[in-house]
Amino acid sequence: MLKPLGDRIVVKVIEDTEQTSGGIFIPDSAKEKPQKGEIVAVGLGKMNDKGEREPMDVTVGQTVLYAKYAGTDIKMDGTEYKILSIKDALAIIE
Repeated sequence: MLKPLGDRIVVKVIEDTEQTSGGIFIPDSAKEKPQKGEIVAVGLGKMNDKGEREPMDVTVGQTVLYAKYAGTDIKMDGTEYKILSIKDALAIIE
């Protein structure tokens, strides 16, 4: 499994449904990039000027909304992941 460094998180991408409420299927070419995912790993946090680690605002298992073109895409064992800086996580979805 991936272990993020510093203030980074690993997010398992959550794809939106491929069918509209009216029953129309959306082709891959017309889909927008997903912007939400489940956190599967969290780094230790960023070091501040005093040499202390700043605590992370998120934990494993939370679902987050992230910036549209943020992070690095990774595919492992057929599953899509993103490695993001914590600053690219916009909100926690509860």
